[in-house]
Parts: sequence; C-alpha cells; structure tokens
Amino acid sequence: MNERSDVRIHDEDALAEIELTSDLMIAASEQDTALTQEQVDAILGLRPA
Repeated sequence: MNERSDVRIHDEDALAEIELTSDLMIAASEQDTALTQEQVDAILGLRPA
C-alpha cells in the first residue's frame, strides 16, 4: 500500500511570502503601467525610511 505524503505548506514564512507575491501580482495585473517603488512598498507594508 502506497501512502501519499502530505505536501501542504506548513512553513509560516513561506506562506507569508506567497501571499505577498500574490498581492504584488494582483496589483500589477490591475495596472496598465509598471508599479512604482512606492506602490510596491505600500503593498508589502513597508514604511518610508
């Protein structure tokens, strides 16, 4: 009997990175031009230095 491995992601850091990447992809797909650095920073939740 061949048991299937559980391949779901359990790493919280990896899940967070996937979510941020998804957010960037969605935002980029909704624009006609490239995202500005300020827009990328806002999506990633970064604050200006």
